[in-house]
Amino acid sequence: MPDPTVPDLLDARAADTPGQGVVFPDGRASYAELAVQVGRVARGLWALGVRPGDPVGLLLHGGMDSMRFWLAASAIGAVTVPLNVRLRPREIAYVISDAGLRVLVTTSAFEPVLDGAEPDTVVVLDRDADSGGCLGASTFDAAAAGTDPGGPGAARAALTADDPNLMLYTSGTTSRPRGCVHTHHSLVAEGEAVAERLQLTAEDRFWTPLPMFHCGGFDVALAALAGRCGFVHVGTFEPGRALRQLVDERCTVGFPAFETIWLPVLDHPDFASADLSALRMVINVGAPERMRSMQARLPRAVQLSCLGMTESFGFCCVGSPDDPAEVRATTSGRPLRHMEAMVVDPETGVEVAPGVPGEFRFRGGSRLSHYHRDPELTALRIDGAGWFASGDQVVADAEGRLRFLTRLGDILKVGGENVAAAEIEGFLSEHPAAGIVAVVGAPDARYGEVPAAFVQLRPGASATEAELIAFCLGAVATYKVPRYVRFVDEWPMSGTKVQKFRLRALIADELARRGVTEAPRMTAPPVRAPRVPATGQSPA
Repeated sequence: MPDPTVPDLLDARAADTPGQGVVFPDGRASYAELAVQVGRVARGLWALGVRPGDPVGLLLHGGMDSMRFWLAASAIGAVTVPLNVRLRPREIAYVISDAGLRVLVTTSAFEPVLDGAEPDTVVVLDRDADSGGCLGASTFDAAAAGTDPGGPGAARAALTADDPNLMLYTSGTTSRPRGCVHTHHSLVAEGEAVAERLQLTAEDRFWTPLPMFHCGGFDVALAALAGRCGFVHVGTFEPGRALRQLVDERCTVGFPAFETIWLPVLDHPDFASADLSALRMVINVGAPERMRSMQARLPRAVQLSCLGMTESFGFCCVGSPDDPAEVRATTSGRPLRHMEAMVVDPETGVEVAPGVPGEFRFRGGSRLSHYHRDPELTALRIDGAGWFASGDQVVADAEGRLRFLTRLGDILKVGGENVAAAEIEGFLSEHPAAGIVAVVGAPDARYGEVPAAFVQLRPGASATEAELIAFCLGAVATYKVPRYVRFVDEWPMSGTKVQKFRLRALIADELARRGVTEAPRMTAPPVRAPRVPATGQSPA
């Protein structure tokens, strides 16, 4: 039998799991109902001239339409290109041009950011009539109703697992976004492997707030389809709504992933009284200190970690629910069944021994096929044996579990000393007032650069710059101590990641305006020797 495609997964669940389906704040559908809706949308796309291989852009807040149109495009062999809803007009225009969109599906909320963008066809779903050169919902529905299903049916019959399905643009935190192309095989293999590792069953309801322009949103949808369980999505994230949905939908597995998402839920005023007894597992990412803290806040649910990126279609490694709590807090688990991983010296490419930090490289079923329109970058990142060079520094334990350390590029050079931003972030997170912490390099005439910490305080907590610096001083090497601490209420975000290049620009601009070229000198208190008892005996 040929390898299954994404539409095959939906058809299978429509037939064998009638009691499960998809839930968004704007609607819900059983898998059988969703399959019927997807068929109608597929005919509408076909009527607009979309054919196998054509890119279809989705600029939508998370909702039922984000699922319907992705699955409908999949059914006729088109390539879905989800656009980040945070993008500004110039960025939107770039992605539309680079992807060569055949059709863009959106709502009127995004019309202001489409200025200067030129997709072939725009469908505005919340407008009934055509307007301003854009098609309205009634036109699209009429086209779908009047289309012979033979054309979409033939395209579906010719579909193979090697055909491209999804093109996800990387966040572009340090450079222009790049389109990562993934095939049907990549998506199905990922869903099946995640479902296996998490031991999903038809009784589960898999929840995520990760947006449907992020690989994490698709990961959960595919794992739910492969695991025969429900898929629950919070739509546009808001902590109170997220908490209510977890309770009301009796969600059993959650993938908030990022502390910028999960901590506001844990800190919500209604959290203490919320009935989360159905929640058996949560998948998060964070420093060990933060992972321990988040596990302690919700001890009934097993917390796992994971490791991956857009190029691996999200999960490459995932912890095991059977691992001890400390192992789950300090590692991201082993590779999923369809993936291989190794840790190498980034200069030589030679594999290093367990316990030795190196670059994370991977290959396997859900590795990207290629970068869109960039064969040079594809060849640079994927070697002749299929290994993808991630640029992440990790370390493996003796059992093959990986632990993320830092981005190889997220290293500060302080007076010749290498300092991992993640190390300072993890330590500062231990302060009782510190919520989310991001550390960047600030320019310095003496040391080249010094650490600067941006901190979002916990709700109701207070701290000063001097207090947080004093917390570090004497506890870590002086060159690791932040010379500046700035408090923030909001973060510059790209999808789900803090845009550190913007934080670097903020502190550099501030120092330049103030005429500061050199940070204050730091002197650590002396390390005291243990007191020897008066008897002259050694202390116990």
